[in-house]
Formats: sequence, C-alpha cells, structure tokens
Amino acid sequence: MFWYGHDVGGWGWFAMSAGMIFFWAVIIALGVLLYRALARPGGSSDRADNRPLESTSEQILAERFARGEIDEDEYHRRLTVLVKTTGDVTRTGRH
Repeated sequence: MFWYGHDVGGWGWFAMSAGMIFFWAVIIALGVLLYRALARPGGSSDRADNRPLESTSEQILAERFARGEIDEDEYHRRLTVLVKTTGDVTRTGRH
C-alpha cells in the first residue's frame, strides 16, 4: 500500500490497534483497582468476619445470639458470667 510516499503495510495498523487495546486495558485496570481500594469498608482489612479489632466479649456474645448460634437462656447465662468476671456494675442493665 502506498500512503504519502511510505509503504506502511499491515504492521502499522496492527501496532496501532494493539497499542490502543493495551492503553485502554491499563486505564480500566487502574480504575478497577482504585474502585476496590476506595469501596472497601474499613480500609484494608483481610478479616473474614469484618468485625472491628476492639470487639468486646459482650459484643461477640450478642453477635452469636443474633446469628442463632446460642439460645436466649445461654446468652443470659454467659452474659451474667461475663459481667461478674469483669466487675463492671454498669453493664448489668444491658441484658
């Protein structure tokens, strides 16, 4: 093919097409990585249960009760034991 005095052939079109596909693939990959970094709740957390690191024993017990792992009687029994062992009188009204 004769184009303004230069014989480009098919390789020029191939290189331009491959370059454009590579360019857009990099732009899309950067966009996805940025979205994942910003949309992750609590920053970069690899914990499977997504609980905060400062969960108290009462919070963990309440979560187990909410998931149905323990029944109401066991929840109150364990909560009473936790309140006795921590010695915190203000927590007794929460159960």
